[in-house]
Amino acid sequence: MLLYLFLICFPFLFFLKLKPLPPWPTELKLSFASIPKFIGISYFTSFPSKMSLKKTNFGSKVDTFGEVEQGGGAISVLDLPDLALECIIERLPPASLCSMAGVCSSLRSMCTADHFWEKHMKSKWGRIIGPAAYREWQWHVALGKDSGLSKQGRPKGLMRILSIVRPSWWVKPRADDCCKKTCLPDDSVMAWFLALESGSFWFPAQVYNRENGHVGFMLSCYDAELSYDQRTDTFQARYPPHGRRAVAMENNVPWERLRAPPIDTSPHDLHVSDCLNELRPGDHIEIQWRRNKEFPYGWWYGVVGHLESCDGNENFCRCHQSDTVALEFNQYAPGSRWRHTMINRKEHREEGNEADGFYGGIRKLSSVEEISTWKRLWPSDILE
Repeated sequence: MLLYLFLICFPFLFFLKLKPLPPWPTELKLSFASIPKFIGISYFTSFPSKMSLKKTNFGSKVDTFGEVEQGGGAISVLDLPDLALECIIERLPPASLCSMAGVCSSLRSMCTADHFWEKHMKSKWGRIIGPAAYREWQWHVALGKDSGLSKQGRPKGLMRILSIVRPSWWVKPRADDCCKKTCLPDDSVMAWFLALESGSFWFPAQVYNRENGHVGFMLSCYDAELSYDQRTDTFQARYPPHGRRAVAMENNVPWERLRAPPIDTSPHDLHVSDCLNELRPGDHIEIQWRRNKEFPYGWWYGVVGHLESCDGNENFCRCHQSDTVALEFNQYAPGSRWRHTMINRKEHREEGNEADGFYGGIRKLSSVEEISTWKRLWPSDILE
C-alpha cells in the first residue's frame, strides 16, 4: 500500500519542484529590427529592440509604452493605437498581409478584413473583373458550401452518439479544413483574391484578337473563361464551343489583351443600341458580329464613315441627318466584302445573312483608353 501511494505521489512532488516555464513559449516576440523589413516603414526604428505580440489593456497603452521605453523591456505590437496599426496593415502588400495574418488571432482578424483586400483587388484585378465574374464567384462559393455539406453527411449509429456527446473526442479536423473554416471565410474578398492568384478559379472576361491573333479574329474581342498562371504572369483562355466547333484553348494570354465585359450581356444576346441617333462620321464604335446564328457574338472595332452621296467635306456633310449609317472596318483591304456595311439608324436590329454574317448591337466609344487599345492592336498588314 505504501509503495502504491509513493508511485502516485512521487510524480506530483517531482513536478512541484520544477521551475516555472519561461515566458517566451507563451508570448510570441517579434524582433523590432525585422519590422521595417517586413512592413516597409522605417520610422519604427526608434522602438525598443523587441516587441511582444501579447494583447494587453488598451487603456494603459501610453503609460505602458513609456515605462517599457525607459526600462528597456518589451512592448506589444498590439499595444499600438488601432489607427496606427491599421495604417501599418493597409500599407502591406498581399504577400505580407498573408504572413501577418498568421502571427496571432488578433492580427488574423484584422489582416483578413475585406476593406484591406478591396484595395488590392481593385489595383490588380479591377480592369478585367466585372459583374459577370463576381456572379461566377458567388456561384463558386455557394456550390462549395453545398458540396461540403453533402460530403459531410450525417453520422450514424455509435458515431452519431459520440458526436452528440463530444465531437472532439473521436474526430480530429484536418489542418486545411480548420484553416478554411476558422481563419478565412469562403466569401471574403481575401479568399476571392487568393483564388484568382492561384488560378483555381476560372472567371469570365473578354479577350482581344483571340487564338493568338488568328487572322479571322483580328480587331475583335470575344468572351472566354480565364485562369491566371502566376509563374508566367499570363492567362489561360477557354473559349466556349459553338456549332460544330469544340472548346478552343489558348495559353500565355497577356494582360494587355484582356478586359472586363463593358456591357453585362450574354454573348448570345443582342445588345440594344442606345447611341444610333448620336452617330456621326469619324465616331469610333464596336459592333456585335457573329458568323451564323449558332455562334456567339464578338465585338468588332470600326468607325462611322460617310455615305456615298457625301464628299466628306465637314462643312457640307449631312450624313448624321440620314437614317442610313455607313460603318467602315479599315483593317480590311478596299474592295473586301468585310470593308463596310450599312445599318438603319431607326430600325436597326440584327442584320445580315449566312454568307456575310450577322451584325448586332452597337456601342459608341467615348473613352480615349478604349480607342487607344484598339489602335495598339491594329494589324501590321491589311487584311483581305
